Amino acid sequence: MPAPARPLAQALAEGPVVLDGGLSNQLADQGCDLDGALWSARLLADAPEQIEAAHTAYVRAGARVLITSGYQATYEGFAARGIGREEATALLRRSVALARAAARDRDDVWVAASVGPYGAMLADGSEYRGRYGLSVAELERFHRPRMETLAEAGPDVLALETVPDTDEAEALLRIAEGLGVPVWLSYSVAGGATRAGQPLEEAFRIAADTDAVIAVGVNCCDPADATRAVETAAANVDRPVVVYPNSGETWDERARDWSGVRAFDPALAAVWQSSGARLIGGCCRVGPAQISALARALAAQPGKTAVEGGGGQAILRRCS
Repeated sequence: MPAPARPLAQALAEGPVVLDGGLSNQLADQGCDLDGALWSARLLADAPEQIEAAHTAYVRAGARVLITSGYQATYEGFAARGIGREEATALLRRSVALARAAARDRDDVWVAASVGPYGAMLADGSEYRGRYGLSVAELERFHRPRMETLAEAGPDVLALETVPDTDEAEALLRIAEGLGVPVWLSYSVAGGATRAGQPLEEAFRIAADTDAVIAVGVNCCDPADATRAVETAAANVDRPVVVYPNSGETWDERARDWSGVRAFDPALAAVWQSSGARLIGGCCRVGPAQISALARALAAQPGKTAVEGGGGQAILRRCS
């Protein structure tokens, strides 16, 4: 599969680039069962063709950056379910290969290997609280093997995403400095603070001196919190801003379901762009239809986006 014609950092310097939406909701719409602690990562072994189909749906919707299915894929998480280290390495590599395959012969689609927080492995909602009781060094030891494997798999960027506090951000950035692959750092936030309660100004500045960082921002937050976060990131770090909030609904860990009102409005993409965002998409419960509308909203803005969005119809392949 061909690599993109230029680095993602160059595209971001030229204008906004459209991210995909939530992978899990697209897989659910394809009829896939995501029950279990591995979540969508389980399908890396059980139904990889479904993951590729979900990525393809977002490419057809206009996304130009595909985030892989490795959010909850960790050596520890796989081991707890009887998957050995060699197989786990192969599955992590497969997560990158499936996204690359979905891009097919296009040279304007980038692959971002997802690096979820420690709390994602716990599968108890900890990524929305942070403060695990681990030191920066302990978090670094947890993340390093997976990040090294993903970097070797050849993604265009590592997505250090849904990070709930600055200790974990520091650990992730320490590893990123030596991998030779660009990264973006994206916090999970509530109001003007990380989920662990640190001011966003402080959180974003942590990334200021790491050369590997090509974008800083937020994801999996309420859309109502996104604009303020974009403005704060743009004011505190000399990097493009990444933003991909969720639908506005809240995950109920006990009920294992979403509650609340959907508040994601694709028209907000233009607001985020004017506030400094360059990498723009959606997270949980934001699907191809919303990404298609978002791509059209950005394309309608004065000037030209770095990569024009599509807007084709998503495809569905049913899980058997």
